Amino acid sequence: MDLIRYFAKLARYHAWASARLLEESLSLLTEDEWRRNGGLFFGSVHRTLNHLLVADNIWWGRFVEGRSDRIALDTQLHADRAELGAALMSAANRWAPWIETLDDAQFEGELVYTRGSGEAVRLPFAPTLGHVFNHATHHRGQISAALTAMGKSAPEIDWIYQLQQEARDRQQFHALRREPAAILGVTYDQ
Repeated sequence: MDLIRYFAKLARYHAWASARLLEESLSLLTEDEWRRNGGLFFGSVHRTLNHLLVADNIWWGRFVEGRSDRIALDTQLHADRAELGAALMSAANRWAPWIETLDDAQFEGELVYTRGSGEAVRLPFAPTLGHVFNHATHHRGQISAALTAMGKSAPEIDWIYQLQQEARDRQQFHALRREPAAILGVTYDQ
């Protein structure tokens, strides 16, 4: 598999895992649970999700727009839960289409940017792009642990579950193309 396809898959996982966490578990939290300090690095679920959005925006700026925003990593971009969830999903969903516009040579190159401290940085493009998605996985894991500590269920959001879901979806799609009547339970009387 080429790097473009690999990273596009990883980006789709990033969006899928974020959606599952938001829709299946976090939507069920009370306002108190949402904002309660759960011992996460950024304190609450709310603050951790805001951090994820800040980080996603910073990396998007560096990779796509050639800019390095200087913004505190604990900045609250959205106080409202619904607005935060929508912004987080919008940010996560933009990666795969952009990655699919890249060419192989870019993955062999470097990403040059300026850290929030003002330090100039040159890093290999592909592993640094991988960091974007790994970072989000790290914090989604923290949120999953916080959910468990609250006595709530956390969704299964390991990448393997998304890959298995895609495989099932492909199988069902191909089966429908081959025998739609049989799959749908339709019988034809002659």
